[in-house]
Amino acid sequence: MKKQIVIFSLISFLTCITWEVFAQKTIYVRPIEIDDVLVNPGMGFTTFQRFNGDELNEGIGWTEGLPMEYQDFDGDLENKDHPMTSIAYFRVYWKYMEPKSQQYNWAMIAKALKTAHERQQTLILRIAPYGTGPDRDVPAWYRTMVGDKDEWLPEGKKGWRVDAEDPRYAQHFGKIISELGKRYDGHPDLEAVDLSIVGFWGEGRGSAILTPKTRAALVNAYTDHFKETPLIMLMTDEKTNKYVLSQANAGWRVDCIGDLGFWADEQDGWTHMYRYYPQGIINFGMQNVWKTAPISLEICGTMKSWKQEQGYTAKDVDYIIDETLKWHISSFNAKSSPVPPEWQPQINRWLKKMGYRFVLRNFSFPEFVKPNEKLSFKSWWENKGVAPCYKNYKLAIRFKNKNNTKVMITDAVINTWLPGDNIYDGSIFVPIDMPTGDYEIQVGIVERQSHEPKINLAIEGKDAEGWYTIGKISVKE
Repeated sequence: MKKQIVIFSLISFLTCITWEVFAQKTIYVRPIEIDDVLVNPGMGFTTFQRFNGDELNEGIGWTEGLPMEYQDFDGDLENKDHPMTSIAYFRVYWKYMEPKSQQYNWAMIAKALKTAHERQQTLILRIAPYGTGPDRDVPAWYRTMVGDKDEWLPEGKKGWRVDAEDPRYAQHFGKIISELGKRYDGHPDLEAVDLSIVGFWGEGRGSAILTPKTRAALVNAYTDHFKETPLIMLMTDEKTNKYVLSQANAGWRVDCIGDLGFWADEQDGWTHMYRYYPQGIINFGMQNVWKTAPISLEICGTMKSWKQEQGYTAKDVDYIIDETLKWHISSFNAKSSPVPPEWQPQINRWLKKMGYRFVLRNFSFPEFVKPNEKLSFKSWWENKGVAPCYKNYKLAIRFKNKNNTKVMITDAVINTWLPGDNIYDGSIFVPIDMPTGDYEIQVGIVERQSHEPKINLAIEGKDAEGWYTIGKISVKE
């Protein structure tokens, strides 16, 4: 009799388990996509020698290389006639960073980083060795050391202010770069560092004729000391670009996006957009760099000069935009110059494709879960941008009700989500002390340490904290 009772009880227990398993429903959610322009980390337009909320450049000109002129800030981050941005770009000459040998002006960098943070931005930085004109020379102490000759380039053209093959150049310019890396590599507010080695504005003129020893010394000052903060190299020549890529996972940039004929009459029809960039991307080995490192492009002139001096039409602007999207652009430096209002729809189209744009297409999960068990879910994401997110953010699931909130981090690798469809089917562990009850289930792409949402998704449902509610789930004993 006892044996029969035991068997009956066991059958009853198994029946209850079976009923519970089959009674468990799977919830399928298809979030509603939105068409808004999104401001997200590491992508979009940048401010240049300015920050969010500053007045733009007047006319068709701009400033660069000089110490930042900080404007009074009234608390309004809006950029009139210019997109809101997540990146500020600061370019300064060596002479201002090292006014005396090995006495570095770190306060200048610290203030720029702090201000960027306060304006909801990160900072791209370039220390350029020199510019054009006597007031943009190398540091005075270095000029005294190497002598007065200030036109160097073996082919007889201007471009080097000092002899880059003089070993003192790599020694001293390389020293400030290595010290910069030792001090700031991995700084949370430093978005990227431009790899600048020779030429006016550090834009690489004559880099192809450097000896391998000099090229290596100048490049390695960056690659040996920036292991966490991304490096971005100017597209200059096959030797230099391929050497950089052999040393680091670096992105690339160019400085004259939109040149459809600025100097074509005096250069036998040569242009950046038709005769240099498409060829250089392939010939210099950079066509696949975008998959792991950012592409950051800079305007030729300004948008005002495109309109007023070049006479560009809407069709021309569309062509320029589409070329940059083909090259997988993540960020664009328009030199803090206004966007002509009639081109704003095209700029908005650009901003919706530039960088990454994550749409959660489908998310499925069980209707309830127990503490101390795994919650398995399936998700389908589409990246409607042209590049991945290069930062190591985390996909997180949050349970929230009036009394309790719990964030659980998944093992999704966000920076591998290339354009197109991405499937992530994962699970999270529900803590043993998770209170029972009904919860909102939310998703967010969050910062690693704070677990606070960092990325705006192109779907409805965002709450005031940046989380996206996708349904309800119960925690049951």
